[in-house]
Amino acid sequence: MCGIIITTEKGREKVMKRETLKEFGEFFKNRRMDLGYTLRRFCLEKGLDPANISKLERGKMSPPDKREKLEEYARHLELKEGSAEWYEFFDLAYVAQGKIPEEVMEDEEVVEKLPILFRTIRGQKVTDEQLKALIQIIKRA
Repeated sequence: MCGIIITTEKGREKVMKRETLKEFGEFFKNRRMDLGYTLRRFCLEKGLDPANISKLERGKMSPPDKREKLEEYARHLELKEGSAEWYEFFDLAYVAQGKIPEEVMEDEEVVEKLPILFRTIRGQKVTDEQLKALIQIIKRA
């Protein structure tokens, strides 16, 4: 299930689904461990704070908001830019933040069709024309 930010009317509090934070953290931790690093050694060699990385990996802290910081983490995790793992890392981070990925928002045609996707996800009726248009965009991606 996708992570979302729920904003209540009272005080506009934001509640983030823990599962999405945990998914990002598990991805981060599994990748670090696949590279043969303990948490302390990874942080020492990469100049990172072990307490923060531990919180991140356990889903107790959100991924960074700044794209630059996420890219830094991706490089530390030796994710090849443009690879499936690279995109999975960023997609999990955006979902954990309750955001739509930047590259999706840069495509005007896709942004125009997002309401159709949202209605479909919610189970609302979408016209055949709208659905065909969305399928064409997905096929081109």
